Amino acid sequence: MAELSLRLAKDEDSAGIISLIDACYKEYPPNVLLVDEEEPELRTPASSFAMFWVLCCDDEIVGTVAASMGRQFVELKKMYLQPSLRGSGWAQRLQKLVVDFAFENKKGVELWTDTRFVRAHAFYKKCGWLKTGQTRELKDASVTTEFHFIYQG
Repeated sequence: MAELSLRLAKDEDSAGIISLIDACYKEYPPNVLLVDEEEPELRTPASSFAMFWVLCCDDEIVGTVAASMGRQFVELKKMYLQPSLRGSGWAQRLQKLVVDFAFENKKGVELWTDTRFVRAHAFYKKCGWLKTGQTRELKDASVTTEFHFIYQG
């Protein structure tokens, strides 16, 4: 297998990021990625988030995670990993980037995740995240309801 490298995203990484997220969405029908209508920030990932990291294999983006800065919390966003890398430890490293970023900024960490991403929920629990019981409906094309998690360590 080729060498994996982790780096900060550039806005020019947009197409690769969108491709990865679109592939992940397709694993959970009826999810659909409508970038321009619902997630235009994916067109400018580096400048739309406080931090955005990409995991690359050669020239292909195979993992992503981003952080948005709020008043009390840093929100973990856009965490996606190519299926062949799941279970490899990379997801733990990606989420830890956001946790460390939050702690460096003396903030708590939260995330919202689609209720359909059952495997992700188990992963977050294993990594020290607590499901708060809060939900929100996005009223998007995918008819998404999300669970809220906070990091407990």
